[in-house]
Amino acid sequence: MAMNRNWNRRGFLGSAAAIAGAIFGSSRKMFAGPAGKESVTVKGFGQTGNPYEELGVTTVINCEGTMTMLGGSVLRPELEAVMAMAGRHFISIPALEVAAGKRIAEMLKLPDGYTALVTSGAAAAIQSGLAGILTGDNETYIKQLPDLTGLKSEVIIQKSHRNPFDHQLRSTGVKLIEIETRDQLRHAVSERTAMMHFTNFANAAGQIKVDEWPKLAKQYNLPCMNDAAADTPPVSHLWDYTNMGYDLVTFSGGKAMRGPQCAGLLIGRKDLVAYALLNNSPHEDTLGRSQKVGKEEIIGMVKAVELYLAEDHDALAKEWQDRLSGIAHELAKVPGVTTTFFTPDIANHVPHMQITWDSRIAASPAEVSKILRNGKPSIVIGGGEERPGLTMASFMLQPGEDKIVAEQLSRVLREHAA
Repeated sequence: MAMNRNWNRRGFLGSAAAIAGAIFGSSRKMFAGPAGKESVTVKGFGQTGNPYEELGVTTVINCEGTMTMLGGSVLRPELEAVMAMAGRHFISIPALEVAAGKRIAEMLKLPDGYTALVTSGAAAAIQSGLAGILTGDNETYIKQLPDLTGLKSEVIIQKSHRNPFDHQLRSTGVKLIEIETRDQLRHAVSERTAMMHFTNFANAAGQIKVDEWPKLAKQYNLPCMNDAAADTPPVSHLWDYTNMGYDLVTFSGGKAMRGPQCAGLLIGRKDLVAYALLNNSPHEDTLGRSQKVGKEEIIGMVKAVELYLAEDHDALAKEWQDRLSGIAHELAKVPGVTTTFFTPDIANHVPHMQITWDSRIAASPAEVSKILRNGKPSIVIGGGEERPGLTMASFMLQPGEDKIVAEQLSRVLREHAA
């Protein structure tokens, strides 16, 4: 792709202007108005109503939850309709990002001085957030990443918080400095330290807990980020961590919020969010140029947040538990099978069920999982939460699928009774 060498400068200045407009309360409308809803008849590919089957790819009944490997979640029809409206117009992407972030911040009642940025997933939010901290609004630094010449080069993280997603931190060129104790943290802070990073799902594993981390960051005059990608519900987590004092917080958009799978949120201080945008698509010659998020996804995340906030979360939790209870009732009829319920403390904080069995059933959990995956319909269920047997969540099941799961799982277990 040919590069317009002048584009970066114009795009950079245009983004800065858009950010300034948002900070000073610009109210200019982004759209002239949605186009009328059109009736479309699909011919050729997609005409069967299941394009996956047309490609020879099997759709599955999802008992594992909002897994990226399975496509995240299922979009609500209302959200699909709003995204379709967005696809019928052209707009300035940086201006749209600023306006969308402002609306999301208002809906979440974020602290003064905070806003949001729609990214291409939580992983992109991690990378862009750190990139912005490293470069500020310096165009030269933005272009040179991951070359950290002249920049801070270290991020402090608890050893127990290391995980595959810190690859996004390392992609900026920084070195991760592992610590375990408060005293080690004190000695790790130096003029090279750019940020302190916290992995939310590992809160119980580290000595320094989620509420103390931002306090220590303030003590050392360092920005801090919290990766809370899968940590809704509860819905309050969307604002809890900014209220604790985190400068940046990341969330996945395609999990419990049921937004577009290729979208996420970076929530944080306006200046840091603005710098993150300058390091991201649509700007060329940036580390985040490959992490494009389209106008449809940006609009989709605004609508997803609105719909998520309006849900009856207690009623949903009861519905998910009732589905599991119904499956457990059928499995209890199979000799040797035991079911127990639990809800993870954090990350996918929804009702789960653990399914175990004794020697009366001559098949391992892995074997049962494989049989279900290869069956018709295909059911995806496996181990999880470091528990024996099979573990399932019901919150991504579609209406009626809980009965199919109960029937198929009971059948497989009975067929392997010793």
